[in-house]
Amino acid sequence: MKILGISGSSRDDGESGTYKLVETILENTSIDFELISLRGKNISGCISCLQCAKDNVCKIKDDMYELRDKIVAADAYVIGAPNFYSTLNALTHAFIERWYQFRHQAGDLLWGKLAVTAGVGGSTGDAPADDLERFLLYSFIETVAKVAGQGAAACFTCGYGETCAVGLPRMLMGEDVKITPDIIPSVTKQPDLIEAAQNAGKLLGDRLRNDHDRKHVAEKMQQKLMAMFAEST
Repeated sequence: MKILGISGSSRDDGESGTYKLVETILENTSIDFELISLRGKNISGCISCLQCAKDNVCKIKDDMYELRDKIVAADAYVIGAPNFYSTLNALTHAFIERWYQFRHQAGDLLWGKLAVTAGVGGSTGDAPADDLERFLLYSFIETVAKVAGQGAAACFTCGYGETCAVGLPRMLMGEDVKITPDIIPSVTKQPDLIEAAQNAGKLLGDRLRNDHDRKHVAEKMQQKLMAMFAEST
């Protein structure tokens, strides 16, 4: 049994709140895992060529091609992304778009698997965590927990955070803000967030170990997706 962890942040792993959350979740599953950062990878979005329709294999030859086998082999996923404009950043969005390759002709390679999603943003990470859950639902993957928190917006290190009137430091902390290391948000400074990540990991591990029934989960997720479609019409 193995879990695939994906950090969609383009920041260095040691500086990324997304990476830290995903890592914390994985470490608390008590199950073998692999954590991959998308940082520096060349992954394009889906180009709707439909070359995957015949065999459920995307034909674009970039770094996503090498990740396909890991996605298929994993029993569950922990995927995290930063909040860009209240949605996923482009790198994670491109990565998850390419899961379209698994959806043709009742391709059930991913059906009924489990996941935890994580999001980190300058104010909140709810939007990317929710977006990832919705993407995974299209593959009938159940998101058993979502973890979202505040990280360091780029405004804190861009060099203009103290003077930019529309930057988060001044918006969150006032016009007289002085940026020092102790005021820069970090997921590691939020005990409740780290505890939530730990609990999410434990829940995922427990679900996988206790007679995880992929067929039942897939049926439940299919019903949920159909209900979502019905609400939108």
